[in-house]
Amino acid sequence: MTNKLRTLMLGAATLALTAGSVLAENVIIGHFGSPTPMQVARAEGKFDAATGWTIEWRQFGSGTEVIAAMASGDVQVAELGSSPLSIGTSQGLEIQLFMIAQGLGTAESLIAKADSGITKVEDLTGKRVAVPVGSTAHYSLMGALSHAGIAESDVTIMNLPADQIAAAWDSGQVDAAFIWEPVQNQILQTGTFIVGADQTAAWGFPTFDGWVVNSEFAAANADAMVAFAKTMNEANMAYLADPAAWTADSDPVKKIAEMTGADPAQVPTILKGFTFIPLADQLNDTWLGGAAANMKTTADFLVKAGRIDAAGEDYSGFVTTAIADAAK
Repeated sequence: MTNKLRTLMLGAATLALTAGSVLAENVIIGHFGSPTPMQVARAEGKFDAATGWTIEWRQFGSGTEVIAAMASGDVQVAELGSSPLSIGTSQGLEIQLFMIAQGLGTAESLIAKADSGITKVEDLTGKRVAVPVGSTAHYSLMGALSHAGIAESDVTIMNLPADQIAAAWDSGQVDAAFIWEPVQNQILQTGTFIVGADQTAAWGFPTFDGWVVNSEFAAANADAMVAFAKTMNEANMAYLADPAAWTADSDPVKKIAEMTGADPAQVPTILKGFTFIPLADQLNDTWLGGAAANMKTTADFLVKAGRIDAAGEDYSGFVTTAIADAAK
């Protein structure tokens, strides 16, 4: 080997190590921009401090966007709804659910325009309904239609990202929308609440937002992932300790509004629509313990609805309790 070749190889190795170091320190994390307690910890830089990462928080408009970003390798950790989680894992995406972000409750609901003639789910026949296709809201909408005995083909489903629904609503392009906060609260100003994700869950179509991680990344960053989950849990517990203290003029609510663009006056009500689960309680069969079975049930429904080609037989490999167990 010549000295010149040896020098070139050493230089390349040094560059590779340097690049690897940069990649290890700079982590892109996907989220939906929901007005939740984690936004307070994000505003205060607590996630960076706990993990040692320099975090770029990237906001997405739907779960399908998150799946694409994680499939490309661009995003390693992300918030993802239960329905797109089932879609992604059914397609073989190598991710693991490691924590529940929040149960959706009334924070994700069907809202109808006041002059639409819609007062119940059965009135949706022939109407234009906006929803981000492939999202938890879309799954809840399909569940509501199924419960009411309405074929999806009998409704005009308008596939719009969350940040475009309010504009479509104001311009008269839609009759109703199944969407999450803070858009839900915006359109409620001129709309009527029809049904929430808590009711569609009771009808057999439960949904939640979870936190997922690339499987290889999780194995290589075990300690940082535990620190991330612990910081998330601490943010939720701060809210659960005294929800009444989170008023419009309180410091945490102001920080949530600053990070998400939500109206501070609306944030306390929005927070009540979510279900935040202490990490220690997430290990039971209702949440992480039963997540694989929930994913299978969701995937089977999506196959019948023609949204995915096939469901897997076993989703347990796409769920890990190790991170939550260590962080609780």
